[in-house]
Amino acid sequence: MSAPWKTNIPERAKRIPGKTRRLPSFLPVPAFFLVALTLLTSQAAPPQDDTDDFPPLELFFQAGAVEDADAKPALEAISRSWRDSYTAMLVELSGPTYPEIKNRLIRFLTKQTGQFFGQDSQRWLRWVWKQPYEPHPEYLIFKRSFYKIIDPRMVKFFPPAARSLVRLDEVQWGGVKVNGIPPLDHPENIPASEAGYLKDNHVVFGLSVGGNARAYPKRILAWHEMALDRVGDTEITLVYCTLCGTAIPYKSVVGGQHRTFGTSGLVYRANKLMFDHESNSLWSTLLGTPVIGKLAGSSLKLESLPIVTTRWGEWRKKHPDTTVLSLDTGHERDYREGQAYKQYFATDSLMFQVAERDKRLRNKAEILGIVLSPYTPGGKEQSLAVSSRFLRKNPVFRTELAGHHLTILTTRSGANRVFKTGKQGFQRLLRDDRVIDDGGKAWKMTEDGLVSEEYPDRILPRIPAFRAFWFGWFAQYPETRLVK
Repeated sequence: MSAPWKTNIPERAKRIPGKTRRLPSFLPVPAFFLVALTLLTSQAAPPQDDTDDFPPLELFFQAGAVEDADAKPALEAISRSWRDSYTAMLVELSGPTYPEIKNRLIRFLTKQTGQFFGQDSQRWLRWVWKQPYEPHPEYLIFKRSFYKIIDPRMVKFFPPAARSLVRLDEVQWGGVKVNGIPPLDHPENIPASEAGYLKDNHVVFGLSVGGNARAYPKRILAWHEMALDRVGDTEITLVYCTLCGTAIPYKSVVGGQHRTFGTSGLVYRANKLMFDHESNSLWSTLLGTPVIGKLAGSSLKLESLPIVTTRWGEWRKKHPDTTVLSLDTGHERDYREGQAYKQYFATDSLMFQVAERDKRLRNKAEILGIVLSPYTPGGKEQSLAVSSRFLRKNPVFRTELAGHHLTILTTRSGANRVFKTGKQGFQRLLRDDRVIDDGGKAWKMTEDGLVSEEYPDRILPRIPAFRAFWFGWFAQYPETRLVK
């Protein structure tokens, strides 16, 4: 397996969903366990008959020793104070090792838990996630030691006594090093007239900030999953999670400070975790909030901007002055349409499992997700998922969320935009981007809002909404309302 920065295919895109993950070739095996042990202690603590409530952390690494005679005392010591939550630690350790060591650890897990999932690490983890969360008291140190071997830079994501708002056993290695899937840093943009590489039916993510329109082709962004850019006078961080199918643009300034984001190489519930270089906190890309580290638990939340998933021809017609990413990104990738993650997008299988799934829709059925705070202050945010298939059949769809009256408009190409429309009702959407209200009056659909042709000063604002795979949205918002 080649290092992720030397290939056109992201490492995790080459793995078969459900199979046990392996570390890339830069990590010698079983040297992994030897190095991990030295991080904790120069010599593993000998097992004692009167073990404490929690086995010493180094015993878990010693359990991966090459010789059974060396591993056996460690496993016996762990078994004497066994908790099912330890399963996640041994499953993670079973990844970067030889088959005979992996088999030993799996046999031990089967005996201790009474479960049998063979070498299917993702099934083991799904079982753990259904159990009460009772982690080893030094689980954070375990994560720190384990990920340090993958990439020493990951240590900064798990500082001593770091606060975590999520279950650490649901944080998984995504198959690449820090920024192993390289973000685009203020990439070159070109006028639409120079984008001869794009065809009208190619998928783009379009946004307009301060009257400045820009398109980000999926065929490019899927290889980088993040673009740090400036649109007009606004610095943005556009995050595209290929695993859950969501592109979200955030303002890069939060809490009065400009934060520079990168890709951590870790995922949580199949959603990539990004980090900010200023604090090294891990952020949920779907929630826009820090979940592990110095900023976790703070009031910081990134402000999202409206974006639309559409076709290049439709976007260019609507915005003839748009700019678009150049193919000259500084990276060598196969930027042809549909090449990135081709196998992953072609099936309903998951690359990383999640604790809960909802069978009302297929895993990768596309939905439009919306999150809003209540109309009256003091309440809890509410979320809504609307099937993209439903919206195609209902191009003018009126609904309500958190006390807000919304209208979702869907063009013939399937592009969705959401507006706060209050009590104003609408009947039909015309091909020229005008929408007719209940009184027969016309409104112009823009990227900022619906503008009355009769009273141009009357504007109904647009709100952010994002396309996503159903499984990924439900994993983050299990209480979401679904319209299908």
